[in-house]
Amino acid sequence: MLHRRSVLFAGPALLLARGRAQAQSMPEQDLAAILRERVDVARDTMGLVSATIDGGRRSVTVYGRSGTDRPLDADTVFEIGSISKVLTSLLLADMVRRGEMAMDDPASKFLPAGVRMPDFEGAPITLMDLATYTSGLPRMPSNFAPKDWGNPYIDYTAERLYDYLSNHKLGFRPGKHFEYSNLGFGLLGHILELRAGKSYEDLVVSRICAPLGMDDTRITLTASMKQRLAQGHDAGLAPVPNWDFLALAGAGAFRSTANDLLKFLALCLDPADAPVGVALKMTLSERRPRMDQRDVGLGWFVSRRFDDELIWKSGGTGGYATFIGYSTKTGRNRILLSNAADYDAHIALGTHLVNAAYPPPKLRRVVPADPAVLAAYAGRYEISPTFILTVRADGGRLFIQATAQPEFEAYAESDTEFFYRVVDAQVSFPRPEGGVAPSLTLHQNGKNLPGKRLP
Repeated sequence: MLHRRSVLFAGPALLLARGRAQAQSMPEQDLAAILRERVDVARDTMGLVSATIDGGRRSVTVYGRSGTDRPLDADTVFEIGSISKVLTSLLLADMVRRGEMAMDDPASKFLPAGVRMPDFEGAPITLMDLATYTSGLPRMPSNFAPKDWGNPYIDYTAERLYDYLSNHKLGFRPGKHFEYSNLGFGLLGHILELRAGKSYEDLVVSRICAPLGMDDTRITLTASMKQRLAQGHDAGLAPVPNWDFLALAGAGAFRSTANDLLKFLALCLDPADAPVGVALKMTLSERRPRMDQRDVGLGWFVSRRFDDELIWKSGGTGGYATFIGYSTKTGRNRILLSNAADYDAHIALGTHLVNAAYPPPKLRRVVPADPAVLAAYAGRYEISPTFILTVRADGGRLFIQATAQPEFEAYAESDTEFFYRVVDAQVSFPRPEGGVAPSLTLHQNGKNLPGKRLP
C-alpha cells in the first residue's frame, strides 16, 4: 500500500492454461447487496465501482456516491495508488525486452555519478530486487518529512532521494528479504526515466497505455479526467486532497478508471504476443518468496491458498482504495475502486470476489459512544518501552496516536471495543476503575498486545 497507514502499529510462469474453467461472476443483485453493505451499513466508503470480465463480457456494478455532482460509472476517475507499481514493473520489463537494460543490472549503474547507492557487503541492489520488494530498502526513506500530510509526496525531490541513498546502510542482503517498499518502486521509476531520457509518465503512457487504448490512465489529469474525478475521502469519510508526486512517482502516482483497467485486466487474462503482452509475461515469470504461501512477481502479489493461485495488487492513497486481481486456475477476476480509505476491507472484498473461499471483510458497525466513558480512556498506554499509544477523547470521538506516527480515529463498536478503518486493528478497554481505564489491549495480526496506563 502507498497510504501513510503503512507505518502503523508495531507489533514464475503464470500464464493461464487454455483449458481452464470459465469464470463465473456473482449475480449482479448479490454483488449490489454486498456493495450496499459496505457503503450504507459499514460506512467504510462513499462509493464503490466493481468491474469484471466473464467469458469475454465486461460488466460494471456501481454503488454509492462520487462526492461530486457526477454519478459513479465505469469512466469515473480514481487515484489507483500502488497499482502504479504494476505499471512501473511492466515498464521495466518492456525496457529489458528492448535491450535497454537488464534485470540484473545494479541500480547504481543508472544514477548520477555523485550518488552512492547502498550495498550489503559488496552485494549491489539490482533492478530485479527493486521490482520484487527485495532490495533491502525500507518502506519509506527516513528523510521523508512532508510539509503537508494531506499531500505528502509532493515535496520529496530527487535531491532528497539521492541524499538518503548516499547515507543509508542496508540491513539485509538484496534479493533475500521481502519488505514492501514505496521507496524502492519510487527509485525504480526514477531510474527508468533517467535511462530513457523521458519522464516516467511519458514512458508509461507511450509504451503501455497507448498500445492498450488506456486513454484515461494518467498522472497529469486531462480536462475531461478532472471533470470525472471522484472526490477522495479519509477513513472518517471526510473529503481529502488528491496526492501529487515528484521523485517517487513510480510508487503510486497514476489515476485511472474501471474501463481502462478492464483493458489492462483483459491482457492479464490472455497475454498476447504483442510487445506489451510479452513484457507482461516477464512480470509474471519471475517470483521471489514473500511469506505464508505468498510470492511476489514483478510488482504483483501471488497468493496460493484454497487450491488456487491469485495474482493481485492493491493500492491506496489518502482518499482512495483500489484492487485488481484474478485467478490463474478459474479465470475469475475483479477490479474494485473506492473513493475512501477503506484499505484492508477493500482488499478482503476483492480477494473474496475472486475466490469466495477467502473470507469477506468483517462488517463493523459504529455505535454512539458516551463522551464520559471515552474521557475515562484518555491517557498514555505502554505496549513496550519504545511503543506507546496516546489516547485522546474529543466529545463522542476517540483518537489514538502510536509512537512516531500520525493520530487516527478509533470507532466504537461498543462502550469498550473500538476499531480502525485505516488498518485491520482493534483496541479494547476494561471497564474504568476510579474514573480511568487501567489498561488497554491492541489486537492486530492475530496478536493481543496489552498496554498498561502510564502515570
